[in-house]
Amino acid sequence: MITDRIDAITNVSEQYRHRILPAPKSVKIELTGRCNYRCGFCALRTRQHQPVEDMDFGLFKRITKEMRESGVEEIGVFYIGESFMNPLLLVNAIRYVKQELEFPYVFLTTNGSLATHDRIEQCFRAGLDSLKFSVNAADDAQFREVMGVKSKLYNDAFNNIKVARAIRDAKDYRCGLYASSIKYDSAQQEKMEALLQEHVLPYVDQHYWLPLYSMGSMATDREAELGYRPTAGNQGRLGMLRKPLPCWSAFTEGHVRADGGLSLCCFDADGRFVVGDLTKQSFMDAWNSKEFQRIREAHLNQDLMGTVCQECIAYA
Repeated sequence: MITDRIDAITNVSEQYRHRILPAPKSVKIELTGRCNYRCGFCALRTRQHQPVEDMDFGLFKRITKEMRESGVEEIGVFYIGESFMNPLLLVNAIRYVKQELEFPYVFLTTNGSLATHDRIEQCFRAGLDSLKFSVNAADDAQFREVMGVKSKLYNDAFNNIKVARAIRDAKDYRCGLYASSIKYDSAQQEKMEALLQEHVLPYVDQHYWLPLYSMGSMATDREAELGYRPTAGNQGRLGMLRKPLPCWSAFTEGHVRADGGLSLCCFDADGRFVVGDLTKQSFMDAWNSKEFQRIREAHLNQDLMGTVCQECIAYA
């Protein structure tokens, strides 16, 4: 199940508690930095300008080939942006890593609003192993407030979850279907649970809860406006929270931005955590760059002062 894979990644085993590391088992690659949502908890809210360029497919092919040769087993065809903003690139990327490079596991997380019938089926046909929907609003009002967009997309997302299940059942595709939700500390939680029972749980293989956290871990005025403050120290999903240091993001999973930057942070919207440039370096050279080694040593020593991680709310 998907939670087994998540728990394996967020647990920094002894094998990965070093400055210089073997290839991570999993890498997320941002095909596009664009998104049609403006979620209050998302790292994208920290960007001054919406990116206009998506990842070059030639770069994608080169770095994923290097990743496969180095021992990476799982590829996420998303990072921070919404991959269905460029559906052609998304399908081509899935097809290449599954059919050409034969990665064992390729996964995708989406807000679901743009995951139409034809796009979902193309992803399934290309070989996608896991499709997860993020469901983080209990009603239209909360959706408009937290996601910052019109409520039509709210209904589109739920319809597309049902469509995905119908396509899989009709043609016996093997892609797992999942959903996750942020667990709010308010009366909205009861509404969320009722909504999930009706519109989500009958159509997915597994649902799990995430803690209320701040992507990028940089609290902003936007969060205060929405009436919440993320909790410090959240690592992983609810039910499997871990001590914040060392942060798994710098040790067990790679994160590649659409411009080719290798980031040490799982929510690096503005590039402040980039430690390598994959347009100029090989993946393993960037993965074990001197700057990445310095950050890992700080995490292992549990002393982040003087590093880009020192402002992270997870360590506040």
